[in-house]
Amino acid sequence: MNFEEMCLDPRILRAITEMGFEQASPIQAESIPAALEGGDLIGQAQTGTGKTAAFGIPLLQRVDPHNKKLQAIVLCPTRELAIQSANEVRKLAKFMHGIKVLPIYGGQEISTQIRSLKGGVQIVIGTPGRVLDHIRRHTLKLEQVGEMVLDEADEMLNMGFREDIETVLDKLPEERQTLLFSATMPEPIMEIAKRYLNEPQIIRVVKKELTVPKIDQYYYEVNPRKKSEVLSRLLDLYHPELSLVFCNTKRKVDELVEDLKGRGYFAQGLHGDMKQSQRDRVMKGFRTGRTDILVATDVAARGIDVDDVEAVFNYDVPQDDEYYVHRIGRTGRAGKSGKAFTLVVGREIYKLKDIQRYCRTKIKRQAVPTASDITEIRAAKVLEQMEKVAEQKNLRKQMSLLEEYLEDRDLSSLEAAAALLFLQMGEDKQEERMQSESAPEKRQGKGRDRGSDKARSRDEVRRRTQKKRRGGSETKKAKTNYKW
Repeated sequence: MNFEEMCLDPRILRAITEMGFEQASPIQAESIPAALEGGDLIGQAQTGTGKTAAFGIPLLQRVDPHNKKLQAIVLCPTRELAIQSANEVRKLAKFMHGIKVLPIYGGQEISTQIRSLKGGVQIVIGTPGRVLDHIRRHTLKLEQVGEMVLDEADEMLNMGFREDIETVLDKLPEERQTLLFSATMPEPIMEIAKRYLNEPQIIRVVKKELTVPKIDQYYYEVNPRKKSEVLSRLLDLYHPELSLVFCNTKRKVDELVEDLKGRGYFAQGLHGDMKQSQRDRVMKGFRTGRTDILVATDVAARGIDVDDVEAVFNYDVPQDDEYYVHRIGRTGRAGKSGKAFTLVVGREIYKLKDIQRYCRTKIKRQAVPTASDITEIRAAKVLEQMEKVAEQKNLRKQMSLLEEYLEDRDLSSLEAAAALLFLQMGEDKQEERMQSESAPEKRQGKGRDRGSDKARSRDEVRRRTQKKRRGGSETKKAKTNYKW
């Protein structure tokens, strides 16, 4: 289901479009329309399936931006999730002027939170203990709270928050909507639902176990600022003739295509904002080999049916386990071998573990390749090709040309072969790009060496001072000017 089909506030749709999302995830497609009807809801779905938008969009749709009183509370198990959810809801509310979202959690100065609450906040997202603390201090006024969300409810119970959750729910107005989201539904969760939710609609998005084709799968833990650099190194290392790169949003597709073009790659993008004529033109270029790298979103990639894709790169970890299977299934077709690479940032490693478990597959960890790694492997590939050519082709003409060329030159056949290998590998361009990419690191290195530079300066000044002392008249001046 597309978000346009949900009859959402145009300002929310505008924010969703700017965030680059094309289609609702399964839990969003089922939960949002149900929540907009106003009844209580239980949603069962795994972590990382888009639950924040599943409850955030209905909250924003129902909150009155002209009323500065607290209208909605979201409970999360950890401060990290509270901050992350608050940031996501703020993005969704970007064009809804007047709506304020505040994360509250332990570890932050409570006086700072109190000042923010006094300024007027419609949505509070926090951990159970800190929310209860504010309720007891009367810094959270509950009279107009009409929306209550329990996010990752099973995790909150595992962390011992059941009593706090029940105390908060007891203090809320009876006339409210309660949404409960949980990956599992143990007995304590069902007891809370039975006691505090009113005839809830139950939505389950439980994935079937999936198996993936026999494709070599690897992942790399990377710095978010270095993702495009790592992708470039992998492209240089494996040098696939045709490759697919997947991003989660349309904006990221456009940004990455421009980055790759700037690095000298033949790349084109494919996403839902493009007209059909543009899509056809891009796909024709990819099928005919004029485009080496196709960067796409999951929705746009559904119609891609190309047998010669040698590698798939997950530039972003997919939001859904099934997306991973669909993505990497674009390579290794028609009996050919294929490779799949995933770039993982920070806590995304947990999402990748979920994917491995549900898809019953093994994704091997690899170290990010260095410049020397790339040189060695590319040389090995060129030499392998050279060996095949020597076995299969008649090279008499080329051998004659080389003998004639080397006759009058002080150059051995080994040196000539090495020079040809250098040209074939394009080492000049590769070294130039690697140097430009490592330039910031070199600047940092200079900063770290500042102490040794100062030491060398002191030695130089000391030598000059001693020289002046021999002159006698400038001894005092030297002592005055140079203090250690």
